[in-house]
Amino acid sequence: MSSNNELDIRSIPPARRHPMIFDRFDNLAKGEDFVLINDHDPKPLYYQFQAERTGAFDWEYLEAGPEAWRVRISRK
Repeated sequence: MSSNNELDIRSIPPARRHPMIFDRFDNLAKGEDFVLINDHDPKPLYYQFQAERTGAFDWEYLEAGPEAWRVRISRK
């Protein structure tokens, strides 16, 4: 997997994380994805995706901590 397919937000200030993630998602073509890397379980982000991008995404955990969480987010 290429590094430009990953979005590592661990060093990004928390207030900037969700806008950055949604910007990346909104620029995907149908069928494309990226891997989010975070320092905690991004479950609140999942609920935000459910509310704001209902039916438009797939969410797959690739790694679940304890130091890093990796989630593949795909555009349907």
